[in-house]
Amino acid sequence: MKMNFVPGLLLLATSVAIAASPEAIQRITLDERVVVTVPVATNRVTTISLPGPISAIDAVGVTADGKTPGQFQLAHTKGSSFVSVRALARKAATNLNIRWNKRTYVFELVESDAPVLALNLEDRAASEVAQPAPQVTPTRLLALLDKAKAFPLLKKQQPDAIAGAEARTFGDQPQVTDFNDYEIRIHEVFRFNPEDTLVFHVTLRNKSEHPIRYLPESFCVRIGNRLYHQSISDAPGLLPPHAASTVYFAITGTPDGGRNGLSLKNEFSVLVSRLASPPNSAATVQATEPLQPQPQPQSPPPPTGMTPEQEAIARQSLRRAIEESQNTNAPSANPLHP
Repeated sequence: MKMNFVPGLLLLATSVAIAASPEAIQRITLDERVVVTVPVATNRVTTISLPGPISAIDAVGVTADGKTPGQFQLAHTKGSSFVSVRALARKAATNLNIRWNKRTYVFELVESDAPVLALNLEDRAASEVAQPAPQVTPTRLLALLDKAKAFPLLKKQQPDAIAGAEARTFGDQPQVTDFNDYEIRIHEVFRFNPEDTLVFHVTLRNKSEHPIRYLPESFCVRIGNRLYHQSISDAPGLLPPHAASTVYFAITGTPDGGRNGLSLKNEFSVLVSRLASPPNSAATVQATEPLQPQPQPQSPPPPTGMTPEQEAIARQSLRRAIEESQNTNAPSANPLHP
């Protein structure tokens, strides 16, 4: 399989001389449609700060005094704009819902040896500069793909190699994005918090009689109303008729260069850009993203990386479209961009 990198999405972080590691202090823009993962330790305190006074807090398995049974201990003063939490048990996990400015924001608390010590939330309207995502090199991204592929084995034999990583397995109920003649099934999602990277293990299945070609470097994930474009992928770019293909790809940071802090509890939709159909094929040229308008990332668009065969197919499709337009003296019948 061909490895595909998107240099524009390998996000750089500013070097700051601080006592704690850079990922221990995070700044994230508030988004009520996205669940945020917050690693919390048993021997450290994590403080979550909002732009203004918190109006309500809801949680399960959380205690205020530390004596009442619970998985996490929480401290909050009425009228203040922050809460402090710490884990009381190993492998503890729960959700914390915070009500602010007439909206509810959801945080997934997970016990971890690599906690976030301070999470500073900013109002989207007031936020101008987000905290940069950490520096992640192509070599490091390749290593994360390898760790995701070998996750069960590493968890059993070398747990230190995946310390701080999380995994969500969908089992018999994968999240499916259906495009009529083909579909994309999400089987597993992995989060590597220090790199602020999510790795997706998906299957592409062709349900048609014709081969389907796509751009291996064009994978992206829709979460809420935002699109997160890939930083690396391992994909063949071709789906034979009635066949399935396994693909791994990753997203790093946000489209505007900040940290995403995304939880594995989110609902994900995977998209990919489809290439023109081969000559004499009954399939039509179409885009995989059916919703309009499609949000565009602020970072430079990924290179196409088309092979000579793919370029020839694209040129032939363009010639046919021009000839049909001239013969009918009407606009092209296909309004979707490739």
